[in-house]
Amino acid sequence: MARREDGRDWAYRVDPYGFERPEDFDYASYEAFFSRYLVVLTRRAIKWSKLLKGNNSIQKSLKVKRYIRKGIPNEHRALVWMIVSGAQTNMEQNPGYYHRLLEGEKNAKLLEAIKTDMNRTFPDNVKFRKTADPCLQHALYNVLVAYGHHNKAVGYCQGMNFIAGYLILITKNEEESFWLLDALIGRILPDYYSPAMLGLKTDQEVLGELVKMKVPAVAELMERHGVMWTLVVSRWFICLFIDILPVETVLRIWDCLFYEGSKIIFRVALTLIKQNQAFILEATNFPDICDKFKQITKGTFVTECHSFMQKIFTDPGSLSMATINKLRETCREKVLSQG
Repeated sequence: MARREDGRDWAYRVDPYGFERPEDFDYASYEAFFSRYLVVLTRRAIKWSKLLKGNNSIQKSLKVKRYIRKGIPNEHRALVWMIVSGAQTNMEQNPGYYHRLLEGEKNAKLLEAIKTDMNRTFPDNVKFRKTADPCLQHALYNVLVAYGHHNKAVGYCQGMNFIAGYLILITKNEEESFWLLDALIGRILPDYYSPAMLGLKTDQEVLGELVKMKVPAVAELMERHGVMWTLVVSRWFICLFIDILPVETVLRIWDCLFYEGSKIIFRVALTLIKQNQAFILEATNFPDICDKFKQITKGTFVTECHSFMQKIFTDPGSLSMATINKLRETCREKVLSQG
């Protein structure tokens, strides 16, 4: 294979999903991690093949939950996401619906908003470039247009382009991506993308309350310097960690998100904060805190996705949906009272 002058061949500079690796990418530590992770992937692939046994149905169970937490092999990922999220059932119950949305009347303002964001979506991914064949921008545009007409209360909101883009990279199928987007926006993420973004604002406050309970020193630091949670974590929630954590880690988080719901986002956020508590507490002013929060999403801790995922289920301790829903009630009231 032809080598570039820097000794790295082109295929090596682009990851398996089409993302170009940054100039400062640490190839040595990534290779060390990936050679270990490959053993895990191979073992998991054998187990998943036995579980699925060539059939396309999975019943929710403790075994399936355990398997999903340990990672879904890429060859089964789209199918498992579709089944466990309810997207498969919705697609089967609404045959032809996606294509009818694309053929129906369109809202010109919505189309314009989506078009504007096309070139801003993954400029570092070779599959989304206009020169790519096929260019995934076309599929992305269709999925977002269909979704905007399906869910008029949401329409289109920045952030949805990145989520739909990831779904297309994994499913390689527009209609499946549409139904998975519907599962996320319609059910799993409560009211994140509506114009008022009430659910998003609420969940950022919920995280603040959870940090008070589980990492009080960090909560106290934030309060002392008047740093609002939305300043440091809003993109974690809006983009579901896309462009924040490494691709493989994001996909492992999404495996659990589709099965277990939105509490996974809190588990990830709390783990990042708890693991880096000492580092965050070194901050002495407002910009310093913001910078520390950018730093904690980089490095080997987040790259090593298998051990990272084990940590999110141990580090934050118990975190029930009942606790989150209770906090959501009080935080929603607070957000509404602030207007």
